[in-house]
Amino acid sequence: MNRNDATILTVDDDPMLLKLIGILLREEGYRVLAAESAEQALALLAAEKPQLVVTDLRMGGMDGLALFDALRRTYPMLPVIILTAHGTIPEAVEATRRGVFGFVTKPYEAQTLLSEIGRALAGHIAPASQGGEDGPIVTRSPAMQSVLDEARLVAASDASLLVLGDTGSGKELLAQTIHDWSPRRAAPFVAINCGAIPEQLLESELFGHLKGSFTGATRDHRGLFQEAEGGTVFLDEVGDMPLPLQVKLLRVLQEREVRPIGAARSLPVDVRVISATHRDLDGEIAACRFREDLYYRLNVVSLKLPPLAERREDIPLLAGHFLAALSAKYRKKLNGFAADATEALLRAGWPGNVRQLFNVVEKCVALSTTPIVPLALVERALNRSGDDIASFDDARRGFERDYLVQLLKMTAGNVTNAARIAKRNRSDFYTLLNRHQIDPANFKA
Repeated sequence: MNRNDATILTVDDDPMLLKLIGILLREEGYRVLAAESAEQALALLAAEKPQLVVTDLRMGGMDGLALFDALRRTYPMLPVIILTAHGTIPEAVEATRRGVFGFVTKPYEAQTLLSEIGRALAGHIAPASQGGEDGPIVTRSPAMQSVLDEARLVAASDASLLVLGDTGSGKELLAQTIHDWSPRRAAPFVAINCGAIPEQLLESELFGHLKGSFTGATRDHRGLFQEAEGGTVFLDEVGDMPLPLQVKLLRVLQEREVRPIGAARSLPVDVRVISATHRDLDGEIAACRFREDLYYRLNVVSLKLPPLAERREDIPLLAGHFLAALSAKYRKKLNGFAADATEALLRAGWPGNVRQLFNVVEKCVALSTTPIVPLALVERALNRSGDDIASFDDARRGFERDYLVQLLKMTAGNVTNAARIAKRNRSDFYTLLNRHQIDPANFKA
């Protein structure tokens, strides 16, 4: 990784040590974010995604290990280095076993710390593209970015991959992106919905058939596994596949051969398999509707896509992206959404996820008669007008920080707009921000 591209978050409750580490790292060409507590670090991480965290172990309030545990849940690919005094080395060793990248004892030597930082960054994957040449997925959500970081890592291998997520959350788009990032990118990417095709036809589509092998088979047909030779087969809604076909698919995965319907011998195939489902496969296995041995063949690595309602900071970004694409399709000149229309999009429940958002934007584009999409048109497309996000007074105290972060992301750090959405006055809102050590400036574009 180029140092000029690397951002490091430093965390220490000693302001002088924090300043000295910052000076050292900036002299080496790194971009540095500084937090005087773990709580402040979590607030910063909601606004920016560093490539590395360097944190003290002993701090008032949340300590370095508690910070690491919080990071592991949300950013599992983010490396963490812990600074520790000699007396706490056993704790640091235990932290390393739990997944901390490394630890450096204090007082540290500058070269030792820089060496450990270099080692951590050398093994860290650069953040995935937020759309554009490197990939079509548009996001500013840390949760989604974490999925993309893992996807880029797994794309380099041939491991079978299971993508989990609600209907409409973008499972096929993620599978296509992984294929495009993989060494197989020059070969075909072939997708099929296993729940939308009758059993006999699905077998023929997957594995092929010979002429005359069944009524209507008037010619030989190559199955999708053969069509995808050297590339990737994407089995969407694999949880809906009939049990008899699950047996045949398991054989293909084990033997790397397919036997077309009516054929006397099997044919070798070289494909990578990515599958996806919105079903709870553990429950399907317990109900004897899905084979456990097939599950383990498909689920070598799994990725779970967050629903759109859990990454609302992406809604304005996605809506603008879809608006630009659909305006070109419909040959209309649309400049954006009115402010209250954007707020309506942010408040919506989105049970249909990204697919539903695309559908709503398309309706707005098709019916729009003005350059700016108004609130009334968005409400008509949503087929509803109520608010789905509770006011701030209804939010549970334990989720205050996440709620405030979400509002600041929505409004790009505009406290006036955030306070208005939260139904609080600016003074009260600033008191809440200070309580959680959240700086609105970190969220400004």
